[in-house]
Amino acid sequence: MIPKVAMIGGGSWATAIIKMLSDNFSAKEIYWWMRNADAITHIQKYKHNPNYLSSVEVRIPEDNISDDIAAIIKKADFIILNVPAAFLKETLSTITPEQLKGKKIVSAIKGIVPDENQIIGEFLQHKYNIPLEDILVISGPCHAEEVALEKLSYLTIASVNVGLAGFFANLLNTRYIKTNVSDDIFGTEYAAVLKNIYAVASGICHGIGYGDNFQAVLISNAIREIKRFVDAVHPINRDIMESAYLGDLLVTAYSQFSRNRTFGNMIGKGYTVKSAQLEMNMIAEGYYAVSCMHHINKKYKVDMPISRAVYAILYEKHSPHIEMRLLTEQLN
Repeated sequence: MIPKVAMIGGGSWATAIIKMLSDNFSAKEIYWWMRNADAITHIQKYKHNPNYLSSVEVRIPEDNISDDIAAIIKKADFIILNVPAAFLKETLSTITPEQLKGKKIVSAIKGIVPDENQIIGEFLQHKYNIPLEDILVISGPCHAEEVALEKLSYLTIASVNVGLAGFFANLLNTRYIKTNVSDDIFGTEYAAVLKNIYAVASGICHGIGYGDNFQAVLISNAIREIKRFVDAVHPINRDIMESAYLGDLLVTAYSQFSRNRTFGNMIGKGYTVKSAQLEMNMIAEGYYAVSCMHHINKKYKVDMPISRAVYAILYEKHSPHIEMRLLTEQLN
């Protein structure tokens, strides 16, 4: 049976995954939901997304692109969720657990659902009764902009059902995309959330004038912070140096394409949160994630000085210069 894959979301990462699916040689049918009706009309006519990665040619049938989310979900076997975490509840507000029953749900969201303070997998389990074995997570060091340029990239597909992860991974493999599979669904998803926070920290430090030497210390401490947290939440045997953890952290902290680093850099240079968000006109998941992690960690009480410093700057309006100077005394 030919798998039917639906993309939910119209941003750059959604467009990049549409490209991967289209360039992969496995037989499949691809559907695409996005909210913006004008963008849909443009894609149907001109075969590219007018707002994101406009160089990418969209090679899926016109009738398979729609702003009717229920219709798109009904047709799919695999549903890829690819909207900012802050908008996930709104996006799925008209969808019932019955409509998702039997579907395989793939999270391409590297964030936490605000208010719920849950990673996407937990939210799907509790809100929509999706069995854990039907949930997959896409992670790894892979910026959409480099996918558009067909730069070699690596993805990790995680699921407690490793066979299912392998099947879905085979739908994404191309000459420029290599895939790995993992059973660490909780660790990879939390690591993907946390690396956004540390990329914000990296940007803040750059914005206030710290150099490459300190950035190396910051990120080496950040990977240990990630390990402490994921080991507390889901203590299994994992190698934190794998690309789904360390690799994703490095590219998000250092890349010119990292919106979280860009956001942090603006904060370090004196922008308010609101002014930085308005100027970027894109979602920096790390802003929402640091608040959610602050509340989640009240349960686990993991030592997370970098995350605490970012929270103090963004939510308690502490001076970036003072907080980062205090942080330097806690790192090694």
